[in-house]
Amino acid sequence: MADDRVRRALLRRGFALEYATLAWNVAGIVVLAVAALSARSVALAGFALDSLIEIGASIVVIWELSGTGEQRQRRGLRLIGYAFAALAVYLLVQSTVVLATGYHPRHSVPGIIWTAVTAAVMFALAAGKAHTGTALGNPVLRTEGRVTMIDGILAAAVLLGLVLNAALGWWWADPAAGYVLVFYAAREVREIFSAPG
Repeated sequence: MADDRVRRALLRRGFALEYATLAWNVAGIVVLAVAALSARSVALAGFALDSLIEIGASIVVIWELSGTGEQRQRRGLRLIGYAFAALAVYLLVQSTVVLATGYHPRHSVPGIIWTAVTAAVMFALAAGKAHTGTALGNPVLRTEGRVTMIDGILAAAVLLGLVLNAALGWWWADPAAGYVLVFYAAREVREIFSAPG
């Protein structure tokens, strides 16, 4: 009885963490899209697309925690894999064009503030998911916690590019941050499609 109560409490915490991730990324798409358009920033546009993909990952985990089955989870993960592949191609082309033409993105104070706060929020959510997933014995929640941790690292990489552009005029730091996102997206695609099943 006590074990069942603990499990239900852990499941509620898992759902709360995923819904918080979902809500943050939905808000992030709006903030990042506006900031990316005003600054014409490849890194911010790529991070907005990454937020869209993270929404899909959270939905997959919510389905899995609801007990909807492995087949649906595999299908959802494959869809996320295709989305990551599209993101990698977009960023690779866009970052290369920006570097080749020498286009200088403008500064983005909202982008800097949002990515700084996002990094802190994602690291906190990742720690909560790792702890809750371990306590539940749920590998899907633990794995998605690692994806959230990587999202925090990506936010920090984009932040670094934005700050270097704003503070030192290193315009190439913005598309360079786009290449960091390309590397991450390509790695996720490889892991998703090389997984058994």
